[in-house]
Amino acid sequence: MGRPSTKPKDLRDGYYIEVRNKNKKTGVKIRRDTKEQLLLAIKEYRESKNVIVLGRLKNGKMMDIPDL
Repeated sequence: MGRPSTKPKDLRDGYYIEVRNKNKKTGVKIRRDTKEQLLLAIKEYRESKNVIVLGRLKNGKMMDIPDL
């Protein structure tokens, strides 16, 4: 057995949003491969949850999404 690792997980390249229940402080990060898939996910979750667009991750760096 052993101790669990303390290194944070590396995120994969893609577009990220955070979905939260209404009036809550924590949420779940959701990744999509393309901008079109991201827009569909935003439309789907917006009806019942709070959606925060985090941006695009590329080569380990978070970038803003223009024209969103």
